[in-house]
Amino acid sequence: MNNKYNSLNFVQKNTGKIVRRTLFTKFWGIRSGRAGLILALFLLTVVSIGPVFVEDDPNAINLENKLARPSTNHWFGTDNFGRDQLARVLVGGRTSLGAALIVMGCILIISLTVGIAAGMAGGIIDMLLMRFVDVLLALPSLIVALAIVGVLGVGLHNMMMAIIISSWAYYARLTRSYVINARQRQDIIADRLAGISWPRIVTGHILPGVFSQVIIILTLHLGGIIIDIAGLSFLGLGIQPPMAEWGAMLSGSRLYFARMPWLLIIPGTAIFLSVATANLIGNALRSASSTEG
Repeated sequence: MNNKYNSLNFVQKNTGKIVRRTLFTKFWGIRSGRAGLILALFLLTVVSIGPVFVEDDPNAINLENKLARPSTNHWFGTDNFGRDQLARVLVGGRTSLGAALIVMGCILIISLTVGIAAGMAGGIIDMLLMRFVDVLLALPSLIVALAIVGVLGVGLHNMMMAIIISSWAYYARLTRSYVINARQRQDIIADRLAGISWPRIVTGHILPGVFSQVIIILTLHLGGIIIDIAGLSFLGLGIQPPMAEWGAMLSGSRLYFARMPWLLIIPGTAIFLSVATANLIGNALRSASSTEG
């Protein structure tokens, strides 16, 4: 029995490596996947090291130079406070993309924890957790986020917390369904018959598969998270002046669109590229995983 189980375990481990390698190969073979990775590397590189090469302080007010047109001194012009738009777009990218990735990571952790706990525990624990999830899912996520910000107050951290609280329930329910299906697989049943404990089975077999499924769907929805952050900041509920953020930049420049359209076009283009990048990568991951095997 032990020899058979060891052989089965060896096959499972090596099969997992082959599957992961095949998934990456298929992802790289998809044109949108390659384009998404290139765009992601470009955006992350620009917002990470770009501000180092910009001499202007993104928060420095210079009313004598307000609403300046794009020039060699200010490549993207200046806003109504005379602040350099290039510097603010780059620094704002750190805030917007950094917040989106942190929100995505927190949603992933919470949803995996709750979904796995519900799927593995079953019974009253599963029922209570899923009823709470159902209550959150029955409410529009944006309304929930606005209500939470109204209670906690405006600010970047409160806005991020509001988006996390209003968004994790959907992924927790998906995680639970994956866990319940995974418990019925032949390899999981073989592990239990061999005396392997549930914690080892969860960490070694169930969690990797559930993680890959949830991260694909969450990547598809990353663009929505970016838009939520920009939208709440546009409404003045996110990051507060004078700090730079793409949605807040759109809000501060909307009155000057007729005369200075680039003040909205540039941060708007940054948001568009970020959302498009997330969608390209998410769609490619979904296509690669759906053709697996």
